[in-house]
Amino acid sequence: MADARTARSRAAKGRAAKDPAAQAPTAKGRATRARIVEGAAEVLREQGVAFTTLDDIRSRTGTSKSQLFHYFPAGKDELLLAVAQFEADRVLADQQPHLGQLDTWECWQQWRDLVVERYERQGDHCPLGSLFLQVGRSSPGARAIVTELMRQWQEHIARGIRTLCANGLVSPALDADRTAAALLAGIQGGVTIMMSTGDSTHLKAALDTGIEHLRRAAVAKDDAVRD
Repeated sequence: MADARTARSRAAKGRAAKDPAAQAPTAKGRATRARIVEGAAEVLREQGVAFTTLDDIRSRTGTSKSQLFHYFPAGKDELLLAVAQFEADRVLADQQPHLGQLDTWECWQQWRDLVVERYERQGDHCPLGSLFLQVGRSSPGARAIVTELMRQWQEHIARGIRTLCANGLVSPALDADRTAAALLAGIQGGVTIMMSTGDSTHLKAALDTGIEHLRRAAVAKDDAVRD
């Protein structure tokens, strides 16, 4: 009988870990959970994942131990995954409003400058990367967060390219999804090099080359019309 109760308890925790709403079914509960996650993100950015304890997070967020485990029954790893999702969301939020308005060359340049500024300000410390190292990059939760972040980021860029096409600024023959994938890969490579060297030259080159590729597509279209 005890074994059955233990199994049911483990199953309930597993369901709760997969569904944040299970720990925070009310508006007040969701607000409390969000406050804990945001406070934990602040502590982790300041102290680093390796040097942050649950007591540090409880102190910052004014949360009791029982309250913390109510919202994160699986403990620190579950909380770290929630913070990783928060940081992933922030990657895209920090690029707004320009990422969502890539409809002119001026907007593309403003987005480019914003991306460079964001990562130069971040420096050689990547909160998201540190979190994934702690919970394991290959874990299903971490992999899902990265996959969704990249999907949304690439889709924003591809949507911007399609808008340029619709506005007659780029040839409709250009493969928007493939071009967006290449540009995103260049950004990620540039960020990785910058984190290793402290130099944003490669990040700038990836962005500038990607945007120049789009501009050349516009020139090629104009040349074809004249011919």
